[in-house]
Amino acid sequence: MNAIAIFDIDGVLRDVGNSYRRALADTVEHFTGGAYRPTQEDIDTLKAEGIWNNDWEGSREFIYRYFESQGKGRSQNPLDFDAVIDFFQRKYRGEDLENPDAWTGYISQEPLLVSPAYFQQLTEAKVAWGFFSGATPGSARYVLERRLRLTDPVLIAMGDAPDKPDPTGLLEVARRLEAQLGLPEAAPVIYAGDTVADLHTVTNARQARASRPWIGVGILPPHAQHTPDYQAAYTAKLREAGALTVLPNLEALTAECIQSLIEQF
Repeated sequence: MNAIAIFDIDGVLRDVGNSYRRALADTVEHFTGGAYRPTQEDIDTLKAEGIWNNDWEGSREFIYRYFESQGKGRSQNPLDFDAVIDFFQRKYRGEDLENPDAWTGYISQEPLLVSPAYFQQLTEAKVAWGFFSGATPGSARYVLERRLRLTDPVLIAMGDAPDKPDPTGLLEVARRLEAQLGLPEAAPVIYAGDTVADLHTVTNARQARASRPWIGVGILPPHAQHTPDYQAAYTAKLREAGALTVLPNLEALTAECIQSLIEQF
């Protein structure tokens, strides 16, 4: 099978409900003086707007919106964005921001949602794979190389391309895999992600390069599966954003499932 599977990382390969999302909530709480801490549902509502893939920017937006609700406009409440980022990163990584061996923050506690064997199965089925994530390169490589033991995976992370839903990073991962493996330019591409922005990225890639199939697959993050009603609502949002199917975890996206999606598309 000549096909390409590209994956988001957060909420797809690792559970970030108690790490990235916790750091975001901590940051908002800190910069609002303890007055407001967003819930998981609040964070999902913000991300459903489709433009808040960057959690630093999402933190800042929550802070601004809180103060706006108190009658204070953004110009009246200037934020030091570098201070927001620094606080967030110290919660997420720990006090030593640069040395992965010394990271003791929330990143060190993230449960994995996929096994290394999954990627080997795709390789054996002749499905090329890579990653397009809004995580920082250090955080992304921490999970890919240190936790999953993948060797030099094709990765576009924060700063390598514009933020989602801009499709530039997705297009670049597909291009690199084509070049490395000699794949045809019309080989279908699957992109699996857990947010509205991920699915909008697929739609935008389709518009940018209509010569190949671009197929969006929604993956339900663990926090979205706590109750049947919330799971159904989250699934509906992903489908509305363009997911051809929504799966409970990445390992359900088998080579056989990929073949079936390509035939349906």
